[in-house]
Amino acid sequence: MIYISSDHAGFDLKNYLVTTLTEKGYEITDLGPKDMDPNDDYPDYVKLVAQEVQKDDQSKGIVICKNGVGASIIANKYKGIRAALSWDPEHAKSSRTDDDSNILSLPSGFITKEQALETVEKWLNTSFSNEERHVRRINKIQEIENEN
Repeated sequence: MIYISSDHAGFDLKNYLVTTLTEKGYEITDLGPKDMDPNDDYPDYVKLVAQEVQKDDQSKGIVICKNGVGASIIANKYKGIRAALSWDPEHAKSSRTDDDSNILSLPSGFITKEQALETVEKWLNTSFSNEERHVRRINKIQEIENEN
């Protein structure tokens, strides 16, 4: 399952990705917003994605705000979440192979719809490398999460 949400700045991009990815056969759950509200706040929607991904380690999430930073900060507050901010397919791919990212944060103000789709598809279709050094680093991340 792929969960997706945005704020008002990412609303159009989210809707484009939901439609396009669904047409391509991906199983997408849109966690909102359902209507455009220029006064909404990204933490309210990002947390919904992080909570769902936290429940199922086979799921992934996509969160979108204007610069992607706020959305990635909120998502990374949740234990077990490794959110990566990206707007480039190869960069997003490396976040999967090296860091096993499970949420992708997109900056709607700095990416076209076509770039976003390419970035998302590369990210979704890339697996974690399971290389010893990457596993070791993720284990260290988990230790830090458990300490704090």
